[in-house]
Order: sequence, then structure tokens, then C-alpha cells
Amino acid sequence: MWTSACRRRPRATARLGIVDCDIHPITRTPKDLHPYLPTRWRRHLETYGSFQRNPFFANTAYPRYAPALSRRDAWPPGGGTPGSDLDFMREQHLEPNNVLVGLLQVLAPSGIAQRNVDFGAAMCRAVNEWQLVSWTTPEPRLRACLTIPQEDPAQAVAEIEHWAGDPAFAQIAMAPRAFNPLGQRRYWPIYEAAVAHGLPIGLHGSGYGGYPDTGSGNPSYYAEDHHSNAMSMQALVTSLMFEGVFERFPDLKVVLIEGGFAWAPSLAWRLDKLWARMADEVPHVPEPPSAYLRRNLWITSQPMEEPQKPRHLRDVIGWMGEDRLLFSTDYPHWDYDDPTQVFKVGFDDELLDKLFLGNACAVYGFTLPEPAASGSPRAS
Repeated sequence: MWTSACRRRPRATARLGIVDCDIHPITRTPKDLHPYLPTRWRRHLETYGSFQRNPFFANTAYPRYAPALSRRDAWPPGGGTPGSDLDFMREQHLEPNNVLVGLLQVLAPSGIAQRNVDFGAAMCRAVNEWQLVSWTTPEPRLRACLTIPQEDPAQAVAEIEHWAGDPAFAQIAMAPRAFNPLGQRRYWPIYEAAVAHGLPIGLHGSGYGGYPDTGSGNPSYYAEDHHSNAMSMQALVTSLMFEGVFERFPDLKVVLIEGGFAWAPSLAWRLDKLWARMADEVPHVPEPPSAYLRRNLWITSQPMEEPQKPRHLRDVIGWMGEDRLLFSTDYPHWDYDDPTQVFKVGFDDELLDKLFLGNACAVYGFTLPEPAASGSPRAS
């Protein structure tokens, strides 16, 4: 949801400010990464470009609903693509919505799933350095997501080790649509490194693993493709649970981003039933899947499902656990959720402060802000 009246103050129930778990920055041009690429890989990028498991080299697999996936009012007045101008982001989003912390989710350019894994590793390093120089250093409210070449776990772990301890990085970014289901053991070194350094894994709806976006084949329309993000998340959760990832790494934190969340209760009910009937096949999973959901998984709010009876949304959140849901806007994309309008249910102040701020602070280890004496919230 969005409106052009972006300067309205957040409603009083978000009195402590918000943590936005999904903000999309983008380069103005591909050359923005050149200063961070070795000469070899800069020439490779200029000559061969990006080569992922996507047959549509110049475009995404499906035409998008809006240019650059973005709000009509998100084009910076000084030129450039939505999400490329930090000053405009401050003016349009960070300031009017009292964003105390914003987590960057870089979708493009990407090195996550390059077929040339060495080039992919170089691109990930460049994207990480670009985030620091262009975003988190000039704007301390922003936190970077550590981009890794997930299909080469050895180089992915090396990238994690390189940045470990840098407070600018809030989590490790992976793509749900991977080459293989992400619960499989080839990815376990990444989870081990994440736990060792206290970093959550952030899985934003994205990626091209070389397979159709749905389990029944390639869809015809963007509406189907957009919905399939929820399917990807459910398949991902099932893989992580039944492959034993959460049992092997009980302290692993996984945040699912931009895949909806109303599907979580019904998925857990189904998985619990299957687990109870076929527990002998998965003895390495001693607890019901719903237990892992409430221990190891968090889900962001956008895109918000909107049932006909708003109180049903409250029921879903209650079943998941009030501490499982993190707020996100998806700025500057077309399906942006305005924090002044997103929760149409009559939530009390305590719950709203959890959803807008407290839950994310607990997951990522951010320090809770204290209201200033004037009543204006400040980050601590």
C-alpha cells in the first residue's frame, strides 16, 4: 500500500519509531561497482555481463507491474532510478516515517547466483563494499545485508569471515530460489558461519535457480509469478525443517522477507501432521516443525495479506507468536506498505511497538531507543 502523501507522521502507536526490514537500494549505473571490482572482473562484466540461470539476459522473467518495480513518485528529482538517491530516500521515506533502522536488500546487481562462481564472488565483494561506501557510512540509520555467492559455500564462508564483526552488516543475504533446496547439506557451512558470528540469514523473495517459479511449471502472468514468492518460502521452510538444519544449528536465525506470512500457520499444521505420521523417516528431526517455526524463523510483514475480516489477521499473528513478525515497507517498490496505514486492525500500543520496532531489535541485536524528553523519538 502507498500514497503520494508520504509526509504524514506515523500514527502515535508507532511512538518509538520503526525498523524497516526491507529497503531496496540500487546503483545509478552498473559502473557504480567498477571501483570495487578488480580489473579482470571489471573487464569481464563489461565484455560478458551477468550470466545467471535465467534465460532472459536483458530482462526479468516476467514483465513487471510498474517501471523499475517502483512507486510512481519514487523517481528522484535529480534523475536516476528509484532507490539510487540517498538524499531522496531520506526525504521521502526515512524522515517522514521515523525510520530508526533500515535494512538494505540489494536485488541488483547481484553476484549471488552467477554461473561463473569466481565472478560471482567478486561481484558480492563489490556489492558489499558499495553498500558501505554509498549507504551505511553516510547514513548510519541504514544497515547492509552481507551478499554472498551462496552456490559456492567455500567462497560464501570466506566472504562472511571477511566482514564478520563489522556492525554495518545486520544479516547474511541469500536467495530462496536457489540451485538446490536450501536445507541440503551443501549449504550448511554457510549456516555454521552465520551462527558463529551471530548473524541472521535473510532470505528475500528473489533468485533464479534455473527452474520454473512454481511447482507446476512456468506461469503465464506476472500476477502468478509475484504470488509464487509465497510458494518459494513454503518450500524453503519445509526443506530447512525436514533436512534438519534447525536441529543441527539450534541458534540459527532465519528471516523470510517479502513472501507474505499468512501461509505460516496452515503450513505448520500440515507439516506437523506429516511429521507425526512419518517420524521414522526423519529421526534427525525430533521436534514438530511448528516448534522450529516459533524458535528459528521470523517473517516480515510486507506484502501484507488482507483478509475480508481484519481480525483474522490478528488471529494469524497470534498463532505465529507476536514476536515472529517484523515490519517492512519494501520501499521504493509499487506494493510498498505505508506504516501509517498498514495495520487496519485495532492493535494495542504494546503489540504495535513490538511489530514496528521491538521484534526486529531483538532479532538483530539493535539497541531499543528511548523516547526523547520532548516526545520526539531518537535512536540510541
